[in-house]
Amino acid sequence: TSLPEDIQLAILRTIPGMKEVHIIRAGYGIEYDALVPAQLDATLQSKEIKGFFTAGQINGTSGYEEAAAQGILAGINAALFVKERGPLILKRSEAYIGVLIDDLITKGVREPYRILTSRAEYRLLLRQDNADLRLTETGRRLGLVSDERFRIYMEKVRQLKEGKAWLQKTKISPSSKVQEYLKAKGSAPLKGGVSLDEFLRRPEITFSDLMALAGDQDLSPEVGEVLEIENKYAGYLHRQESHVARMEKLENK
Repeated sequence: TSLPEDIQLAILRTIPGMKEVHIIRAGYGIEYDALVPAQLDATLQSKEIKGFFTAGQINGTSGYEEAAAQGILAGINAALFVKERGPLILKRSEAYIGVLIDDLITKGVREPYRILTSRAEYRLLLRQDNADLRLTETGRRLGLVSDERFRIYMEKVRQLKEGKAWLQKTKISPSSKVQEYLKAKGSAPLKGGVSLDEFLRRPEITFSDLMALAGDQDLSPEVGEVLEIENKYAGYLHRQESHVARMEKLENK
């Protein structure tokens, strides 16, 4: 509230049983000025003042994550600007930062902006488990990813490639062990041999189940999570990727 303290006190004393109440600390409201974010470009540089980058509440947002997201992108682009290198622009299909900035500069704000998953039309692609797959190589190109961090990333990429090949090439047969396992999981018995890729599509089966039944691969739980998500939601992910491709084709006409 931004009401004066005496008004706040008068309101409180209208409540039954609080006629003699005293305020230890009055409520207060926070107000701040903001730029019109539509005056910024996708690098958070002012369209009017070359080399002037802004981030945070001054752009009409509220929240720590929103400020930090803008700060890192504006800072990167300010450095690239000084070095006369090309800008970093994240698309809506690449990162929530891309969604946030695109919303700000194209739609503007009528109230403090917060980033929500519901604002991202490609949120099936913008997952926590694949953030490194989406952005590590971009960070490496900009000099922001250390050798050790990049080594860890490349190991994950290697395991994902091997894991996908393993799921597609390896078959699981209806042995007594497998059938008993499926019965305990409440899943229908196998009628014949199927690939692990097809077997994993069963809603009752997890990647850890595959490892228990046919696991001879040295794959990390983190990689297993990505493989399971991409397997079970393959149809939805493919549909969203196709939509991204169509929209980018239209935007580039």
